[in-house]
Amino acid sequence: MISPRVRIGVLGLALLAALSSPATATATAAGPAAPGSAAPPTVEELRLDKAAPQEILRRSGFDTVAPDFARALDRARSYAQARRVVEREGSALWRRAVDRVQGRGPAGGDLSRDDDRPLYWARLGMTRELRGWEPRFGLDAERRARLIDTLERTSRGQTAIRYPHGEGLKRVLVTGFDPFTLDRDIRISNPSGAVALALDGTVIETASGPARVETAVFPVRWRDFTDGTVERALRPHLPGVDLFTTVSQGRVGRVDVERTNGAWRGGFGDNENTGRPETVPVSDPASQPQWTSTTLPYAAITAAQTGRFPVYDNTSVTEIPAGGTEPVVRPEGPTPGSTARAGGGGDYLSNEIAYRATLLRDRLGLHDTLPGGHVHTPVLEFGAGNTTEVTDPRFVRNRLDIVAQVRAIVSVAVSASERARG
Repeated sequence: MISPRVRIGVLGLALLAALSSPATATATAAGPAAPGSAAPPTVEELRLDKAAPQEILRRSGFDTVAPDFARALDRARSYAQARRVVEREGSALWRRAVDRVQGRGPAGGDLSRDDDRPLYWARLGMTRELRGWEPRFGLDAERRARLIDTLERTSRGQTAIRYPHGEGLKRVLVTGFDPFTLDRDIRISNPSGAVALALDGTVIETASGPARVETAVFPVRWRDFTDGTVERALRPHLPGVDLFTTVSQGRVGRVDVERTNGAWRGGFGDNENTGRPETVPVSDPASQPQWTSTTLPYAAITAAQTGRFPVYDNTSVTEIPAGGTEPVVRPEGPTPGSTARAGGGGDYLSNEIAYRATLLRDRLGLHDTLPGGHVHTPVLEFGAGNTTEVTDPRFVRNRLDIVAQVRAIVSVAVSASERARG
C-alpha cells in the first residue's frame, strides 16, 4: 500500500510509503474497559454504521452475519462453548466469502461476486458483537481478547491454509489486505483482498505444471504487525511451499515487483488512525537487517505479458546513507551500511509485510531456495464522476482485471522459478 500522502507522480492509495507526520488518535472510541466488562467499539468498528458499509452488506447478503453470530454467542454457556462458536463462525465467514467470489452458492444480492468488501464489513460486525458481549458466565478481558484473536485469524483464512499431499503439485502462498484509508473514502475496496478470495484453494496451470494456491488476508493495523500476526500465520507454511508473494494495492495504473524492503515504518495512520515512526519491531532485533530483498523471478515477471497494466521491477528505496543524517532516494537500491527509511514499497504496511515475510524466509534458512517477495497492484479506481455509488462497471472491470493479472503473474513466477532450479 502506498500512503495517500505520498504522490510520487501518481495518486498512490496503497499500503506503501507515508513519509509524513504520524496519526495520533487512539484505537478505541472510549477508554479501555474494566476487566470483565464489555469493551467499546474500535475506531474501525464505528465506521460500520455508515451508509456505504450497510449497503455493501445488504447487497451481498452479508448483513445477516453479525446478527446470526450474536445469537449463536448468546447460546454459549461457557468459555469453551464460546470458543467453539467463534472458531466455527469465523471459519464459516471466510468460506462463505471465498465461495461467493468464486461463484459457489447464492450471490445474496446484486453486488458483483468479485467484491472483497462484504468479508471486511461482516467481520467488523462480528468483532463488534464479540467486544460488547456480556455472557452470563462472565468473561474477563484476557479471555475476550483471545476470542477476538481467534475470530480475526479464522475469518481471514489464516487457520485454513492446507495443501494436498502428493507429488507434482506446486504449493503457492499468497496474502492480501483489508480495505484502508476509509476516512478518505468509505467505499474503498482492496484488490489484494479480492485476489486472496479469488485464488484461495484454486489450481493454476503453469508451464511447469499445476500449482495449488492458498491465501490469507491481513489487517491494516500496526498493532497486529507488532504482535507478530504475519510471522505466526506464515511460519508454519513457508518451509513447505514452493513460492510465496505478499500482495497489496500500490500505484495508479501499474504493477510493481518490489525489489527491496526496509526496516522502517513511517507511521501513517492505519485503520484505527494510529501510527508512529519507528524501526519495524521484530524478535531478536540485534540481528535485524536494515534491508531484505525479493527472491521472486522479477526479470521474468516484468518481461511476460500478464495483463493490461504495465509491470515494473521497482528498485528504488529511501535511505539515510552511512555517516549521513538526512534521507536520500536511491533509484538503484540501498548503499552499504545505510539505514532504511522506505523500501520499494514505501514505509507503510505493504513494505512491512514484505519485510517481515522475507526476513522470516531468511531466518528459516530459505533465502536461496524459496522464491518470495511482494507485488503491488494498481490502485482500484471507480468510474469517472462516481463519487457516491459503492460500485460501477469500471470499478468491477478494474478489479477483475487486477485479479486476473496477479493470477498470471503467479503462473509466470512459478514457471520461471522451476526453470531456475534446473
